[in-house]
Amino acid sequence: MSGLRDGIAKSETWREEAARARLHDLPCTEHSTGRHYATDSATAAGLAELHEAIAELLASRERWQQAYHHLRAALDLRNSELTPPVPEQLRHEVNWLRREHARVREQSLRDTLTGGYNRRYLDERLESLPRETPEGLGIALVDLDWFKQVNDTFGHVLGDRVLQRVAELLQEELPNGGFCARYGGEEFVLVLPGIDEATAISLCERARARIADFPWQRVARGLRITVSIGLTYDATTGEAVTSGTEEKILGADVLLYAAKQSGRNVVAHRKHGEVHLTGITRRSESSPQNY
Repeated sequence: MSGLRDGIAKSETWREEAARARLHDLPCTEHSTGRHYATDSATAAGLAELHEAIAELLASRERWQQAYHHLRAALDLRNSELTPPVPEQLRHEVNWLRREHARVREQSLRDTLTGGYNRRYLDERLESLPRETPEGLGIALVDLDWFKQVNDTFGHVLGDRVLQRVAELLQEELPNGGFCARYGGEEFVLVLPGIDEATAISLCERARARIADFPWQRVARGLRITVSIGLTYDATTGEAVTSGTEEKILGADVLLYAAKQSGRNVVAHRKHGEVHLTGITRRSESSPQNY
């Protein structure tokens, strides 16, 4: 809860303003009587934990006043004596808290610009996916080519529109359990579980072509967008993986660099230890590169 404490400390008057706010604006377990209702100590503890979890998620998004209400409700539950049970009211409150927790958590895992998943979701899923995916796991790092020139020429507002459209195009044709996450700036990561290496390469190549062939002229005259992709692949047995999360991203980043050096608008992947490129016109696709 260190983030919440730091936020509360930003203003000496914040606590007074939050205390004066009407608590019924945020449904919680504190009502007009100023008392909490719980059937036993275990239920009270469970409610307090839900309030604390919601408070932490709200604080991570700098929604300090709402987080404060939930933290106060949790503290009151832990410190107050049990009162006569009100089962129906308690059931509604628990259900609301669970929905609120799920909603706020989902918001914390989404990128605010593209609406897709963010780096936090990527880190969490990459920790568990190898154990869940016996068939293999592809990780592709995608970077927009010459994106700084797009912003400099057409402005950042149009640049944001381009990022949103690219995110939508990257999310097409993903395998079951696959997802796209914004890695930062103009970089995205495609996570491709449960498919073989040839299929992973084909999916990345189709994503590259889909972006290159999109009618960007309709967005702005003279606009052309392409991406370079570095794809790394782990063939797993479901028990262990050949590399960890950081190694996967690093391997994809090395291959992305190879794609950029080859002239951009290509997919770089390894075959028998050598880098191969797909989607290029100036060199043979079967010609390996040394990186």
